[in-house]
Amino acid sequence: MPITVARFNLVDPHGTPGTLAARYQAALEMAAYADERGIDTVQTEEHHGTDNHWLPSPFAFAGAVLGATRRIAVTVSAVIGPLYDPLRAAEDIAVLDLIGGGRLVTVAGIGYRPEEYEQLGVAWGRRGELQDEFVRTLLAAWTGEPFSFRGRTVRVTPVPFTQPHPMLLVGGSSRAAARRAARFGLPFFPSAHLPELQAYYEERLAEYGTEGFCLMPAAETPLLHIAEDPDRVWAQHGGCFLHEAGTYASWQSKDIRSAVRSSARTVAELRAEGVYRVLTPEEAVAYARGAGEAGNLVLHPLCGGMPLEEGWNSLRLLCEQVLPRLGQ
Repeated sequence: MPITVARFNLVDPHGTPGTLAARYQAALEMAAYADERGIDTVQTEEHHGTDNHWLPSPFAFAGAVLGATRRIAVTVSAVIGPLYDPLRAAEDIAVLDLIGGGRLVTVAGIGYRPEEYEQLGVAWGRRGELQDEFVRTLLAAWTGEPFSFRGRTVRVTPVPFTQPHPMLLVGGSSRAAARRAARFGLPFFPSAHLPELQAYYEERLAEYGTEGFCLMPAAETPLLHIAEDPDRVWAQHGGCFLHEAGTYASWQSKDIRSAVRSSARTVAELRAEGVYRVLTPEEAVAYARGAGEAGNLVLHPLCGGMPLEEGWNSLRLLCEQVLPRLGQ
């Protein structure tokens, strides 16, 4: 049985304050519904200064989801560590860990858009150094003991619920990210299916004498939408998928390796490519069984500004017609 994920980035290329408020409220209602019906994880993410209102505050959203749910995990994948004050981040994550009773999972990445660093006044060239400080500070802060930070002694409270510390993974697609994860003895979450990078990470664990594990994405992890009539969804809403695919494509280069990577210029090309898939409930069951325990079933109900009613239809079909047939 694959892990089931409901993903939300709250993108809406035509959003207004009123429609964005409705989208955020619907996402929280969807998270509560997913929680009640057995979905494993709500996943969210972070980007800044976009024209399509991409979620910039994943911890604020995660806190709202944790407050609206009782069981489901909430994964921030990924937070852009160098853009944060690490002491404040340690406090925020500790509070969220207490609110959720240990259900928050944080993946620490460094991002890949220099303009985000420029907007927030952070030097792009210092991102590796700042990420090391971010991770090191979180781990020290969560002990509740005094430690040295930028030349002064500090102590962070409250102590988190999860011991020895809240779930923290290092994300990325570079050897530097793999080394960082191994050096700190943290799990490594590659941004794509990169077996050679997993092997490198495991070699570095042995070198540093630390322990960790790699959560490698499957070779294919498409973003899914469930519908009784996929042709209708592609015809009416294919532009939503294409908008998000095009946004990702505009940010990426040959050095950026991501599970969400598309070269499609049209809806027809995107459909043929398979990065975004609209499946019937029967096709979703078959896909999940084929993916097995190593795969993820990632539903993206509000992708690219998807109308709320269509997003609800997709989520209900997953929960009412797919998961019961998978024994969940």
